[in-house]
Amino acid sequence: MKRGESRKRAEEIAARTVNKERARAGESRTASRTSLQDISSGRRGGLRSHKGAGGPTKEQLYEEARRRNIKGRSHMTKAELEKALR
Repeated sequence: MKRGESRKRAEEIAARTVNKERARAGESRTASRTSLQDISSGRRGGLRSHKGAGGPTKEQLYEEARRRNIKGRSHMTKAELEKALR
């Protein structure tokens, strides 16, 4: 809620965080590979808190390139996709 999310969305984020921490601790019957291998949410937040927005992901850039029908997009790096979309 501090980030301006609605109450429902804030509760969803909190529940996901708790579930992931429970999975990491072995308290869950099922756990994704990411839940088990990723660093804890508390540590991750501390590491990433001062980096600012990273911009669109490569997948988002690829989808935009696909919508614009840019040729060769499947072989492009994130930087190349950014350049092609400018």
